[in-house]
Amino acid sequence: MIQKQMTVRLDNYPDARPVAEFVQVASQFESVIHVEVDEKKVNAKSIMGMMSIGLADGDELIVSADGSDEKKAIEEIERFLNGQDA
Repeated sequence: MIQKQMTVRLDNYPDARPVAEFVQVASQFESVIHVEVDEKKVNAKSIMGMMSIGLADGDELIVSADGSDEKKAIEEIERFLNGQDA
């Protein structure tokens, strides 16, 4: 399992769009992926779970991935959260 703290840098995204795209990025991987903000931990592949925490520019979150492609998953999610195409 890999766990990494990340900062959201998506100031150019309106409304719920970054959440939907984040879920699409996470869903590309076989690994189990979770996002933790404050005391709340959700499945990164769940649109409802991710909408419950939201993704606002500047948010600090912890992303964890566990599985065969966990390293690649963390790299791609971090790339997305930094405003780069995943």
